[in-house]
Amino acid sequence: MLIVAVTGGLPTAAETSKRLDLSAEDRTRIQHVTRPTTDFSKPEPFEAMSAGAATTTATRDPFSQPSANMTFERGQDFKLGNALFQKLWVSSPSSTQASDGLGPLYNARSCQTCHINDGRGRPPVGGEDAVSMFLRLARPARTPEEMRAIADHDILNFPDATYGGQLQNLAVPGLKADGTLVVSYEEQTVTLDSGETVSLRKPTYGVDRLNYGPLERDTTLSARIAQPTLGLGLIEAIADEDILANVGETGKPAWVRDHRSGALKLGRFGWKAQNASVRDQAANALSHDIGISSPDAPNAFGDCTDKEPDCLSMPTGVQKRLGDVEAPSPVLDLMTFYTENLAVPARRNVDDPTVLRGKQQFYAAGCASCHVPKFVTRRDANDPLHSFQLIWPYSDFLLHDMGDGLADGQQVGEASGRDWRTHPLWGIGLTQAVNGNGFYLHDGRARSLTEAILWHGGEAQKARDTFAALQKSDRQALLTFLESL
Repeated sequence: MLIVAVTGGLPTAAETSKRLDLSAEDRTRIQHVTRPTTDFSKPEPFEAMSAGAATTTATRDPFSQPSANMTFERGQDFKLGNALFQKLWVSSPSSTQASDGLGPLYNARSCQTCHINDGRGRPPVGGEDAVSMFLRLARPARTPEEMRAIADHDILNFPDATYGGQLQNLAVPGLKADGTLVVSYEEQTVTLDSGETVSLRKPTYGVDRLNYGPLERDTTLSARIAQPTLGLGLIEAIADEDILANVGETGKPAWVRDHRSGALKLGRFGWKAQNASVRDQAANALSHDIGISSPDAPNAFGDCTDKEPDCLSMPTGVQKRLGDVEAPSPVLDLMTFYTENLAVPARRNVDDPTVLRGKQQFYAAGCASCHVPKFVTRRDANDPLHSFQLIWPYSDFLLHDMGDGLADGQQVGEASGRDWRTHPLWGIGLTQAVNGNGFYLHDGRARSLTEAILWHGGEAQKARDTFAALQKSDRQALLTFLESL
């Protein structure tokens, strides 16, 4: 991974065009295998193996399998990580001392609660409470000093003074939750060039029953559903140089400050690419979603603020005999290993004529310019399981302006209120089978892949309009291709 010195400038794509982990022969091979295809009469070599040697061919629980190239010995750590991913944390004090420390404010008691079957979350339906969706809270910079802090990557944004960086809709016994997420939808009809109509639902978000006073006047609300946890270690093993090579007239990298080393690294995880590593993603989720402290996020009170004194007075799960945090290093290590090595399922029907025609439409519409099909991971990846694999994530892992329709008005580091990271598409065709629903985009507003595409705007407007102009059979072929991923 390319690391930028704290005092140095950010590299450009031109400055990082050569990967130092490769031989000249390797570079030639990679240039050949990752070149965009122009032949849609047959599948590309190895196209069915979305994650290279790590691809799973299992049909049962397809998002919950270990990397296929994992050894038996390492499989034990994967199983332990899985148990921790599913663990239901409890409030302190508790007789089950290995599981206490929940909250005091939280959104879920386990990782699996949000990442349903290791897949994606969903918005609340039928008046239920939010289960795998939450609101990020942030206000814009107000002073030149605050603007400089964001520009210098010292902070991603500024949390609400009372409720912190996330609205927690649950609390341990004896404590009131922050409040309740409220969402309403307005249906909007879109007419395709063929005359068909599609109804899109535009969400409006609010908070009911705020228990600690009002939000700040300029606090923005950004709804997020949990993302699938597929192939994360392989994504981390993509060379920075290969991601930066796709920076052009559209798309920009998200540089984030590593909280341990102080160096700038390339963000590639999260809806706004705010995390540079799987470990960072795991530690932040433990802290904000569940209220569990770890060596990388050591605050045992999670997202409680000094304006919530009742929260700060609650007992924590820190046990001095185990260290200063509720989830010591072995716990965070195992959870990270598990989420790094959840396998990507093999493609289906790659040689089906309709799938191939849809793939051609996908390329012709310009979708592949952001949803970049393939990479070859670093030879010197941190884990040999992820080393030198041809993978097909269908993402450039860059930030793109997606237009007013998807804008949340919330800056997150390099990402403006209109910017979102290109979401990887691998595994997307199994969403319904794994999660029992088909909700897409950062807030689950789209109820189908068609709706998701039609919400694209900004830098993706041309591709969206091309999709809307297709004949019905070509449009269905493109959707069939997506369903094969």
